[in-house]
Amino acid sequence: MGAFQGKRYWLVGGSDGLGLALARQMRAEGADLVISARNAERLATVCAELGAQALPMDMADAASVAQAAGALGPVDGVVLLAAVYWPMSAQALDADKLVAMCDVNLTGTARVLGAVLPAMIASGAGHVVLTGSLAGYRGLPGAMGYAASKGGAMVLAESLYADLRGSGVKVQLANPGFIETRLTAQNSFAMPFIMTPEKAAGHMMRLMRSNRFKSSFPAPFSWLFRYGQGLPDWLWYRMFPRG
Repeated sequence: MGAFQGKRYWLVGGSDGLGLALARQMRAEGADLVISARNAERLATVCAELGAQALPMDMADAASVAQAAGALGPVDGVVLLAAVYWPMSAQALDADKLVAMCDVNLTGTARVLGAVLPAMIASGAGHVVLTGSLAGYRGLPGAMGYAASKGGAMVLAESLYADLRGSGVKVQLANPGFIETRLTAQNSFAMPFIMTPEKAAGHMMRLMRSNRFKSSFPAPFSWLFRYGQGLPDWLWYRMFPRG
């Protein structure tokens, strides 16, 4: 089979898009999957297809996360993929959507980590994969909420990695660019190097099989954001139209 044979993984946000593509690829390599999502009907269909355990959960609800964690049982790894997104400029600010992006993409990640990480640390074994975004490297026009929340998730992963190196708990961070999903279908602008969910999941699988901490992909597009961190503000913001 593959590197995940016999390993039990919790995929949070695994019923659609990148999460579903990753679930299929992990299952093909022998992983035993527990999949969480908010849409219980869609989740049941996906889990029936994959022979996975369905664990409905809303990351924005602390009680829902606690209930799911209580029913989870031991896992070898957790992959955090769930996210919400609306394109949003400051001029078109929607406070409810702004808060929702922060609450799911960052605070929801913290809720799930709080539920599973202590046991991994105590046992000296585990695998934690967070999903950031190329949008999280630096501020962008029209990206209020999403860029900020993903940037926070990326720094959270970096801090976890700094703390847990050598502990037996492997921490990894995947930073994808544009992926063809129902979320990016909202965008009215050009999306360079856009990937299918299957291609993006392939990048994540290669990361998860490796001992690298981080992968930002696709590589040519990631260079703009990674090296853009070193550009002066006046040049960086001149490169992008206002949102």
